[in-house]
Amino acid sequence: MTPTTPSNVLVVGGGGREHALTWKLTQSAKVKHVFCAPGNGGTAKADNVSNVDIKVSDFEKIAEFAKRNKVELIVIGPDNPLADGIVDELQKHGLRVFGPTKGSARLEWSKAYAKEFMASNNIPTARFLSTTNREEALEFARANEWARVVKVDGLALGKGVFVCDCFDDVSAALEEIFEKKLFGQAGECVLIEERLNGEELSLLYFCDGKRLSPMPASQDHKRRFDGDRGPNTGGMGVYAPVKLYQKCADKVQALLVKPFEAALASKRFSYQGIVYAGMMIAANDEPYVLEFNARFGDPETQALLPLLETDLFEILWACTEGTLDKTQIKWSSRFSCCVVAAAETYPASSSKGQVIEIGAMPESCQVFQAGTKWDGEQLTTDGGRVLAVTAVATSMDAARDKAYDAIKMVTFTGMDYRKDIARRAAEECLSS
Repeated sequence: MTPTTPSNVLVVGGGGREHALTWKLTQSAKVKHVFCAPGNGGTAKADNVSNVDIKVSDFEKIAEFAKRNKVELIVIGPDNPLADGIVDELQKHGLRVFGPTKGSARLEWSKAYAKEFMASNNIPTARFLSTTNREEALEFARANEWARVVKVDGLALGKGVFVCDCFDDVSAALEEIFEKKLFGQAGECVLIEERLNGEELSLLYFCDGKRLSPMPASQDHKRRFDGDRGPNTGGMGVYAPVKLYQKCADKVQALLVKPFEAALASKRFSYQGIVYAGMMIAANDEPYVLEFNARFGDPETQALLPLLETDLFEILWACTEGTLDKTQIKWSSRFSCCVVAAAETYPASSSKGQVIEIGAMPESCQVFQAGTKWDGEQLTTDGGRVLAVTAVATSMDAARDKAYDAIKMVTFTGMDYRKDIARRAAEECLSS
């Protein structure tokens, strides 16, 4: 049962995902006030939201603040604090937290562990080798022409993946990881994986420790430039739902959801929070799990929450109670397109101190800020991915057009964005 009186909620994080979470939570009649630690320029000026100047890594201060301000639910946004055990620490203080414990979040912070989990539960994934030895990795790639993806085992802000075309590319990636130490401790172990061909999907689920409840399938655009060129990023845009998913939905249910729920039921594995499966839909609509994340995606959250018609607070509370089966979750039948505005130098470097101007947004459009802050009365840039514009409409073409019309209302020096977000959705319609 949710509380009978409106509650205070604390969202931990400061990106676009956290802005979207606070935006949705404030729509709940069961939420009194939302705090965001540390928040950003968007949450600073949002109605019924207050930024809290506490780092996501300062678990003790977060706990003290939550107790002092009678916070009844804490929602964890980013991956790093989950990997460092923020949920475990806050629960020691008797606080209610939405998110997996450190042990459960290992699904994300160790790709090698995630592979072991998939293998032991018969969840289909790409062939791989896990190793801490550069020479062993090179030999494996040399002997297997299909082994052309290099991943660091640990967390790397979405940038620790190299999709290679040839052995020389693999060798260069391994040099970046082992010799130049580009990813530090996160790169002490690597995975050399089979390069699968197909369409990638982001499948997110609410999990209460017993069952998975799906969100609409979405498709992220991780490469920096149009046509999926350039380096991997944290995500340059996303759309939902994805028509392709309908062709493989039953297989995903059988090959991912059922085995995951069976692992929970057997008590071999415990988990409460968001399960994010990065999928590849290969030939014959066969699904493979590329990796797991243990939290809301970014920018997937900015595209998905505008489609959610059920009270988000009630869903998150039910997850912490283990009563998700008693909560009917309803999603809009409309379409969502989210376009990220980034610094032109991103991901190599960020933008700092550039003045941001945001004009009036069209109906059903929302700006979710990420790398922003206020300098007096002026909103300025403070990151690589600065903000995202999400549009919702009755068709994907309309949502896409509306998103690109809306982003023209945003300006800052050095602003750049991909021009082909949701292009695949149009191609799906033409091919169907």
